[in-house]
Amino acid sequence: MNYDLRSKTPAIPIGSLVLVTGISGYIGSHIADQLLQAGYRVRGTVRDEIKGAWVRDLFAEKYGQDRIEIAMVADMVQPGAYDEACKGVSGVAHVASDMTFAPDPNKVVPGVVAAAMGAASAAAKQASVKRFVYTSSSAAITNAKPNVEHSISVSQWNDEAVADAWAPPPYTPDRGVSVYAASKVQAEQALWKFAAEQTPAFALNVILPNFNLGLILTDKQRASSGQAVKVIYETGQLNPEWVQTFLPQWMVDVRDTARLHVAALIDPEVDNQRILAFAHPFNWNDILACLRKLDPSRALPDDVEGLGRDLCKLDNGPGEEMLKRFGRKGWTPFEETIKANVGL
Repeated sequence: MNYDLRSKTPAIPIGSLVLVTGISGYIGSHIADQLLQAGYRVRGTVRDEIKGAWVRDLFAEKYGQDRIEIAMVADMVQPGAYDEACKGVSGVAHVASDMTFAPDPNKVVPGVVAAAMGAASAAAKQASVKRFVYTSSSAAITNAKPNVEHSISVSQWNDEAVADAWAPPPYTPDRGVSVYAASKVQAEQALWKFAAEQTPAFALNVILPNFNLGLILTDKQRASSGQAVKVIYETGQLNPEWVQTFLPQWMVDVRDTARLHVAALIDPEVDNQRILAFAHPFNWNDILACLRKLDPSRALPDDVEGLGRDLCKLDNGPGEEMLKRFGRKGWTPFEETIKANVGL
């Protein structure tokens, strides 16, 4: 994988060591994969040895044992949790987060903010760190709003979700998405404040992906959103809770999300930016239609009535231009993403 730096020196030296927190996750594993393809070495954090073992085996077999390291961070919320992991690295991709969708903001938001600030503080202690990339979310800008015409930009924040998340109890399960969104808003805002006030030696960039789908690197991984498509294809069942929780919105191929992280780490022209990773609007019926086309003999659920469409207007051009500098035509097509997601 070659990224066109337009004759400029990469922001972090090729062959140097990059820290990826949450490397066993769906996005984290792909960021590591893309970094390794680009010629970097990777140190990834995991919470337990079981995850560490399969991650190490996966990438050591593909790229060599000397290219991958695993660092144990059992509790990312603890002060100093990332201090050791940041030593000697040139860049940090902070991907690890709370993905429980728990409805109590007190049990989610402070921890996500503390982990992000801990990673940034640890990175700032190391003169070698020149880039810090945070994995935020589309939810930091907007809620999914089917059939509502609206526009978003990288200057916006999802204040609506923050207000909903911190509303008084009871903390009913339907508040989980708002709490997740609030954690991304407040962690990202804390990072921008840190960068402005502390002026660390690194440049901060943020990637804001919408719903990630696509290739799952190993069966040992839950793969979060990507797992949903695999389950539909393999079982012929669409979980009604997914339909209720994940409304029509935009999607992005997880490999494109990872590529944007790499660009934000290495491109000297991408400096203190928020970058949208929104490829195509979709709903669950689009996934079903694509699966039927790919495998007509497969028994699949009927379409869901009344899903609606995401009518959001946005500028995803900057992210697309970055992908083109990888030699790609732009965002990965929807059908190509779904095909990779189910291994066809």
